[in-house]
Amino acid sequence: MCRGRLNWYHTCRFSKDSFPVITKYPMTALERRTVSSLALLYSFRMLGLFMVLPLLALYATDMPGATPGLIGLALGIYGLTQALLQVPLGWLSDRIGRKPVIIGGLLLFVSGSILAAVADSLWGIVLGRALQGGGAIAAAVMALVADLTSDEQRTKAMAVVGISIGLSFAVALVLGPVIAAAGGLSAVFWVTAVLAAGGIFIVVFLVPTPAATGIDHSEVGAKPNLFGRAIRDPALARLNFGVFCLHFILVACFMVVPGALEQLAGVDRAHHWQVYLPILFLSIMGMVPMIRLAERGGRLLEMYLFGIGMLFVALCALELVTSALPLYIALWLFFVAFNYLEATLPSQVSKTVFAGGKGTALGVYATSQFFGIFCGGAGGGWVLQHFGQTYLLLLCLMLTGIWFLWMLGAGTSLQPEAESASGAR
Repeated sequence: MCRGRLNWYHTCRFSKDSFPVITKYPMTALERRTVSSLALLYSFRMLGLFMVLPLLALYATDMPGATPGLIGLALGIYGLTQALLQVPLGWLSDRIGRKPVIIGGLLLFVSGSILAAVADSLWGIVLGRALQGGGAIAAAVMALVADLTSDEQRTKAMAVVGISIGLSFAVALVLGPVIAAAGGLSAVFWVTAVLAAGGIFIVVFLVPTPAATGIDHSEVGAKPNLFGRAIRDPALARLNFGVFCLHFILVACFMVVPGALEQLAGVDRAHHWQVYLPILFLSIMGMVPMIRLAERGGRLLEMYLFGIGMLFVALCALELVTSALPLYIALWLFFVAFNYLEATLPSQVSKTVFAGGKGTALGVYATSQFFGIFCGGAGGGWVLQHFGQTYLLLLCLMLTGIWFLWMLGAGTSLQPEAESASGAR
């Protein structure tokens, strides 16, 4: 029988009695409405953020004063404001209610999108992206999911929201180039603003209002008195460093990949979606054997290390390729590794965390992820501007190597929960 918790790419079969996500009783009508509406809200918001990722390095170069460093800052700045405000806004939602915080965050997101859409310089886009990140509502949304679902259904509900994030990433890489080809970079930001406004409509008219706020859920919500313990825990520190590296590398690579598609593969920027779509589809197929070996074969750590190793190989290939086909293979390897690690890391945080610290650990994890986005954009852009593409990819390779070596000491922390409970404490 398969062991482990469900992540949004899980393909194993489980009995209803053996796995917490597949519950004995179906969701109530209220729970179904909650999960579907909040998953849609998350999709709208993340779609707008992700669409810019494959575009800025191409379209922003035509703006006055554009440099790789400034383009990287525009890519990554939203990660900084997300990292700084995610936990505080989660705490604020405990005190004044989830919906006011979520609506306020979406209004900030709309404002930032409009500012970026009308900007005539890269600094305007930087300010707009910073405002977008200021709408850091993820913690409040997850807390609202917890408020409106029963203990039995909560893991399933959060898995559905997680699926919406993964789908948004794939759709954004395809949809972003299509919109930009039709109306330029400003059109992408206008669509983002409309999606965020649609998110406000969803919150006001579709999402139920919980009977009470400030409810303490162990699986969501960071607790100030547990921050130190969550940061010092060796197993969690490895995972936090891992997600930092993963998102640093993602954003840094999108500083160079769009240009490589134009220059090496000869693909016009309007048709980049024709590359991303099949590669993303095939990357999901490439993950299936890794997931089966990890969960059915009990080789979580081995597959985790294999994913990091695959990322290392993909980065090497991105530096060495000189034609289209090797570039496509490198991108396929990159997305197989990225998607597998992105899906695996949060579940490992849940498995290794100390008792009662899940919400705090996930808060620290999310902050590490957003700092990785910021550093990958701002830091990666600076390296690209002053030292060139080779040094940027060497920096990514160095981070990947350190991550791999550190994970070699993971021991049983990536084993199924039943086997690692004693070691995780």
